[in-house]
Amino acid sequence: MPALTTHRRRLVLAVCSAAIAMIGIDVTALNVALPAMEHELAASVSGMQWAVASYSLAMATLMLYAGSTGDRIGRRKVLLAGIAVFTAASVLCALAPSLPVLIGFRILQGIGAAGLGPVSMAIVANAFPAERERVRAMGLWLAAYGLGLAVGPVVGGILVDAVSWRAVFWLNIPFGIVSSLIALRSVPESRAERPRRPDPVAQLLVVALLGPLAYGVIEAPRAGWTAPVVVACFAVAAASCAALLGYERRRTEPLIELGFFRDPRFGGAIAAATAVFGTFGGFFFLTAIYLQKPLRMSAAEAGLWMLLPAGALAVSSVYAGRLAQRYGRRPLLVGAGIALAASGALVALFTGDSSRVLIAVEYVLFGLGVGLSTPLFISAGVSGLPPDRAGLASGMITTFGRSAFAMGVAVLGAVLNAGLHGAPLTDAAAFASAVRPAWWILAAGGVATALLGLVITKRKAAVPDGAPDGAPDGTANGAPESAR
Repeated sequence: MPALTTHRRRLVLAVCSAAIAMIGIDVTALNVALPAMEHELAASVSGMQWAVASYSLAMATLMLYAGSTGDRIGRRKVLLAGIAVFTAASVLCALAPSLPVLIGFRILQGIGAAGLGPVSMAIVANAFPAERERVRAMGLWLAAYGLGLAVGPVVGGILVDAVSWRAVFWLNIPFGIVSSLIALRSVPESRAERPRRPDPVAQLLVVALLGPLAYGVIEAPRAGWTAPVVVACFAVAAASCAALLGYERRRTEPLIELGFFRDPRFGGAIAAATAVFGTFGGFFFLTAIYLQKPLRMSAAEAGLWMLLPAGALAVSSVYAGRLAQRYGRRPLLVGAGIALAASGALVALFTGDSSRVLIAVEYVLFGLGVGLSTPLFISAGVSGLPPDRAGLASGMITTFGRSAFAMGVAVLGAVLNAGLHGAPLTDAAAFASAVRPAWWILAAGGVATALLGLVITKRKAAVPDGAPDGAPDGTANGAPESAR
């Protein structure tokens, strides 16, 4: 990439930040619209799960492939294609006449989002070659994601109350149009010097693994765990997993680098990503329903309450690196896990208590747990690997995390659906009883995160605690593999 003027680099950062902010907004904004969608589209709990999980699943399954495609054919091309698909899918989602059609368009939206995160991160890393400027730019890029997470519920809630749930999707249109126009004029083309070869077989096997697995988990409470379609889904997922492992072992440049798992810090980071993002997805899904159904809040009120965990997450993720410099990764990761566990335990023990103070404490603890742990376990997970593999490794960690987000919605939503026994979501007593096991699962995820924090910081890291932290879509140590 040729040297850019300061003005043009700022425009590049603005475009890429807007792209990642759109992803953050869609992660949280739709949750506050779920009750309105349930009413208009006659959606069941499993239907609402699919509306949320389908987007994250599509994004997770294609994220690594989109990043490597950008390295080969040009990151600017993939960025523009991702923005175009995401924006067009948002229009289609807003016009969807039924829930099945909406879910299909959400999958298309996730496909577009898959091309935004890793590619925009690589473009920013290349636009700011100086280490100090790159770290600062990456911090602003990450802050844009956190800002999207934080404002999503608030803006989404206001739009749902003032217009309808469809307005949540119209919100993406100006972002997409303005970002495309600026990108066409200001973002230069770039490619990796030695791009990885395509691995379409592995990509298809990943889809065949995650899709049936999610379908089986979401539909099992309604159809029954021994229903033929559910058993078949689990069988297909298991066979796809076995085939994927066998195939990737024989590849010279696999989509999923299995050799990374020989480092316990990397394996621990993968497990931590699964625990943290799994609880993250389930928490936001259940919280949006809890605030608007049993507690009978409006969408705007629910959005303001969901600003507490989202805001705490956004702020703590930005300051996680500075705190790690002062106190070290280990105490912060353990503390983050304890915060997650305490949040889940408090909600489980006092689900029937609608005290606003208690809810605020629970939500802030949860946001702090996710925000502190995410950049630190990514950074710690890649610290024992060669620097030129850090981008691929952090991309794998966040891809597992994205998959876990969708599965968290599937699993915790299935727990709620199974426990309701046909009772309406507005029945506060029935909801409290049905959702309690889900909150204990969330608490267990926090305990697992604390223990994994001990594992991945056990040995001395190859990079200091003060090294630039990771980001939600594949950053680690300041730049992706292809940007080094």
